Amino acid sequence: MRIQMAVLITLVAGSTGLAKEKDKTAERLDDAVSVISEIMETPDKGIPQDLLDKSQCIVIVPGLKKGAFIVGGKYGKGFVSCRKHGGQGWGGPAAIRVEGGSVGFQIGGSESDVVMLIMNERGMQKLMSSKFTLGGEGEVAAGPVGRDATAQTDAFMHAEILSWSRSRGVFAGISLQGATLRQDLDDNSDMYGKGYENKEILGGKLGVPAKASKLISALDKYSARKTSGKRGQTRTRA
Repeated sequence: MRIQMAVLITLVAGSTGLAKEKDKTAERLDDAVSVISEIMETPDKGIPQDLLDKSQCIVIVPGLKKGAFIVGGKYGKGFVSCRKHGGQGWGGPAAIRVEGGSVGFQIGGSESDVVMLIMNERGMQKLMSSKFTLGGEGEVAAGPVGRDATAQTDAFMHAEILSWSRSRGVFAGISLQGATLRQDLDDNSDMYGKGYENKEILGGKLGVPAKASKLISALDKYSARKTSGKRGQTRTRA
């Protein structure tokens, strides 16, 4: 009887822990929606629209913790979504973890929201690997701030990844040299019902899971179509 009771308690505790983790995934998705919406609704202090429209993928890490930066432990979880084939609309998100990085990553406050834009196909391919290090295998630069800020500089034109961070209401470009992005199969399982690898999700073979519908709707709202960036081209938005 005692053995049966112990087994029952273990099973209940395990299922409760799994349910809580699923709730955290849903909460992070909602937080990601809030992050991109709040940033894009402040044109004078947000991400330049032309850069967002030219981006291939976007990474959103809400509530990235400050304290863990010093010891180099795991300190952030978020999501990445890439444009659908043809550039119209955004595909279902894949889950990622951000680890490591330097002390210089800190900009104050107990936690920060981080947004990264992947600007080309080469950067997108790196996201499809199980992990890669920013500034090592992927060129990353601090992004400019302001909806109409000029983005036609050498640094912004050649960087594979542009990054920003928001802490205590302050939004600024920040370099993430040394940070590592890893796929999170557990959160992928929570969203899709199976622990798909990021390359399967970002490759466009899967639809958008119900949990992530609000996030994809927000991305479509603020930048429905990828532009080529050619001079004189009219940007098309939903």
